[in-house]
Amino acid sequence: MERITLAPGAHINVLPAGKFNRCRISINFIWPAAREWATAEALLPLVLERGYQGCPDMTELSKKLARLYGAALSVDGTMSGQSRVLTVSLSGIRDAFALAGEPLSREYADIAFGTAFEPYRVDGVLDAEAVAIEKDQLRELLEGEINEKRSYCIRQARRRFYGDSPAGIERNGYLDEVDGLTADAVTRAYARMVEQAQIEVFVLGADVDAVAQRLRTALSGLRRAPEELPAPIAMPAEEPRSFEEPLPTVQGKLCMLFTPGEPFAPQDLSALRVAVALLGGTPTSRLFQNVREKQSLCYYCAASYTSLTGALCVDSGVEHANAAAARESILKELAALCAGPVEDGELADTKRALKNQLAAVGDTLQGLEGWYFAERMRGADKAPEQVAAEVDAVTADDVRRVLSRFRLSVCYTLTKEAGADA
Repeated sequence: MERITLAPGAHINVLPAGKFNRCRISINFIWPAAREWATAEALLPLVLERGYQGCPDMTELSKKLARLYGAALSVDGTMSGQSRVLTVSLSGIRDAFALAGEPLSREYADIAFGTAFEPYRVDGVLDAEAVAIEKDQLRELLEGEINEKRSYCIRQARRRFYGDSPAGIERNGYLDEVDGLTADAVTRAYARMVEQAQIEVFVLGADVDAVAQRLRTALSGLRRAPEELPAPIAMPAEEPRSFEEPLPTVQGKLCMLFTPGEPFAPQDLSALRVAVALLGGTPTSRLFQNVREKQSLCYYCAASYTSLTGALCVDSGVEHANAAAARESILKELAALCAGPVEDGELADTKRALKNQLAAVGDTLQGLEGWYFAERMRGADKAPEQVAAEVDAVTADDVRRVLSRFRLSVCYTLTKEAGADA
């Protein structure tokens, strides 16, 4: 990956994409999350995706993208550790495949940077009609959160786990604040983002010069004071807390969140990849083989790790009557990996699965970009091949060492509501 600095807090990351017939330009704004801005910032992607100053009509924008051989525009927002991220992405066929030799990269850059830096305004503020329409969409999204029980259970656990930490700020904002949002408030949130954000532009297969020129134009005259991004954290270790929420569901849900108490060192990440996969990240993992297959205590049981917050998450779908037994079995499997033997065969199988995943990173533009964006958020730029070599070197002692640091912090269970059908 080539990294180009165009201005303080503004970089272009060029990734090799010669094997693809499509290209991709992504503009990432990354800035420290703040609770008081969360709902307005959550609305920003929905409003920005509707059009920009040079093409404010959604229908015309769709036609414009269609004329560019079916190019695709997306604007997404998320949380990454203690930072908020807004991403404007445009993908389409590469310049070399344009039938009439059109400068597609320049066209793509105009749309992407127009969307990111030149939002449609009326009397100096973001279009109030667009804000009102997207408020309804955001409200529906927040009201519908409970309908997907697995993700709802994980969110409920996270809320208890992170508490008032910036890492716990809601990606989609807060329902009770949606009605109070105004076009002026969302405009101020946009201005704050542009002023404070680190800007990371990823270019895959597009003309880098065209993108760099458009970024320089976008930045000229802007008031910018980019903030340093928060370092990785870990929630403090404390006595485990358990929560139950009764809902009219046929299948129960269980989410357990563990913390190491202090952040891991960067060099521990490959050991953590192997350890978490061995615990519950593959079909040969301990949780899958023992809790699901042998004991039949759950429908699924998966483990994941978030490097920017140090959180180990185990979530499971269970029969209501088996929830307590599933919890104890999960804890038993974790303890066994911390103190007991790790068979050479299961360690080799886990490494093989991880290396296959790493080898597939470059199979899609999105996968390639996602990998290096995650590396950038961690302050690293390791290629998948480098990480694969590190994975190969992980030992059973490394697995025991990193897993032994985790302590259960929060257990959240969706239980059967009284009177609900079995």
